[in-house]
Amino acid sequence: MSLTTSCLLPFSQSATAPLTSTCSCHLAASFSYFPVSSRNYHSSFRSESLVLNGGGSNLCRRFCGLKLWILKSLNLRQGSHIRHQPVKELTTRSEHTFLSNERGFAEETGAADLRPDEIILGTHLVTGSHKAGDTPSVSKQFLDGLSDIPRGASLCIAVVGATGELARGKIFPALFALYYSGYLPEDVGIFGYSRKNLTDEDLRSIIASTLTCRVDHQENCGDKMDAFLRRTYYINGGYDNRDGMSRLDERMKEIEGVSKANRIFYLSVPQEALVDVACNIGDKAQAPQGWTRIIVEKPFGLNSYSSHQLTKSLLSKFEERQIYRIDHMLGRNLIENLTVLRFSNLVFEPLWNRTYIRNVQVIVSESVAQTAKYSDGYGIIRDIFHSHILQTIALLTMEPPISLDGEDIRNEKVKVLRSTRKLDPADAIPGQYKSSSGDKTDAILNSVDPTYCAAALYIDNARWDGVPFLVRVGTGLIKHRVEIRVQFRHVPGNIYRDNIGINIDLGTNELILRDEPDEAILVKINNKVPGLGLQLDASELNLLYKDRYSTEVPDSYEHLIHDVIDGDNHLFMRSDEVAAAWNILSPVLEEIDKQHTAPELYEFGGRGPVGAYYLWAKHGVPWADD
Repeated sequence: MSLTTSCLLPFSQSATAPLTSTCSCHLAASFSYFPVSSRNYHSSFRSESLVLNGGGSNLCRRFCGLKLWILKSLNLRQGSHIRHQPVKELTTRSEHTFLSNERGFAEETGAADLRPDEIILGTHLVTGSHKAGDTPSVSKQFLDGLSDIPRGASLCIAVVGATGELARGKIFPALFALYYSGYLPEDVGIFGYSRKNLTDEDLRSIIASTLTCRVDHQENCGDKMDAFLRRTYYINGGYDNRDGMSRLDERMKEIEGVSKANRIFYLSVPQEALVDVACNIGDKAQAPQGWTRIIVEKPFGLNSYSSHQLTKSLLSKFEERQIYRIDHMLGRNLIENLTVLRFSNLVFEPLWNRTYIRNVQVIVSESVAQTAKYSDGYGIIRDIFHSHILQTIALLTMEPPISLDGEDIRNEKVKVLRSTRKLDPADAIPGQYKSSSGDKTDAILNSVDPTYCAAALYIDNARWDGVPFLVRVGTGLIKHRVEIRVQFRHVPGNIYRDNIGINIDLGTNELILRDEPDEAILVKINNKVPGLGLQLDASELNLLYKDRYSTEVPDSYEHLIHDVIDGDNHLFMRSDEVAAAWNILSPVLEEIDKQHTAPELYEFGGRGPVGAYYLWAKHGVPWADD
């Protein structure tokens, strides 16, 4: 062997080393089998290192080019994510693409000018034999030898406010559910950021108790959980978010390596800290190569002015397409089903207008068991009505979008919101629950923030002109219920009017879309009671999801975070949607804030303010029984 044309460089070292003149002769791989042509090169083994002789500069160029091609291929595979499909591991996708594409390899390594018999084939280095079908197994051996190459994370997700209740109870469990199901890449980096002085292990211990596998996800649950926790890191941001985000950025770069990684920041922080955190992420922690997306929790401001200022601040650091304003209630299966029901069923779409629909009721009723106290200065109008209720109505009433693209759907939603009449304070009944203890009755809240709101909305466009949309949203009520009721008009000149054994108003057709307590689609129809004579009764045709489908429904946070990863923004409010929604509610909020209008009190565990019943009667809408 000529010393002038030989050198020994372990592949495990050269794989990550910069390309220098060190490679002036030949290279060696630290694993036993390597696919090379046995025709023109002689090989020998020294302490598990492969020495390749001959070819001089051509051999050097081929192997140095191969090294760069390998790293590039690994990086591209790690960075890929297929929409709505679990991420596959690199080894399962490499067999027919890694070395079998000789043309691509030749082009990228500069080997195209070598003689045909020098092109790399699937060759066994010990026997010197090869055949065309050997390529997949050789690729697997090749990948096994690359196990010591550092692989960077292709996606990093940071939860800002990681020690808060929302992060511990909802966000981290949702991320783990996605990781277990394969909707997050195996190399994902999960970061927790807060002001507390914790370590990586501390954060892992905090969230470990909140991670569970769904009923249909039990196989290898423990192993997956351990793998997820190993990919979880903590950053102490301190009280200066500028320095904190710089530290977060540095830690992310360590985990990402040379990957073209993407980043998601979930801002689970109070309203007063939101702008500072978001702006410092924009300045210090955006992805250097991939995309960056931020998730902002509701409420999106407290009124039109504060919302405008918040939007202005966010848009000074991010583009609109990077901002995802999340409302977990919009991740419910009922909401996603609204457009499916309307636009994929011919039986409903022709009837979806003022000619056939008499009224629409949107009901969000939280019982005593589910009640959360709205003592944070927001109130139920700002927290639920502004986003969830108005978004539900927009999806229910919008015109057909030209496609299912998020922007096309948002364009139609904002048209509906801009067509919605401003809410007259006379058509709104804010309420607040109270508690009773013997002869003493005390209001639970010390402020005037409503825990209940009943309202009548009207959409001034050709499709919905004159149709009342009655909304009831409240907490501390007698029954837990989330549903949409679409009541149709009476049959003109109904010849069976005298045969209906109930009130004619209760005998009209009705479509009920129920989310809780049991998700269902119900259609009320009139039918003949069996037996002699002609008596009509109102019955229900029902689709009960728990009877029809055995699949466990993913949590709404899981659904929405998955949409963020996919870049699907149709369930997230755009800036103009936010502004249009505040414009609808401004008269009522100004009445409460400036006039200090006291909400009507109602019993905790009761049916809500009495004024709501009068509001329904005022607009000629029968009260849906509880």
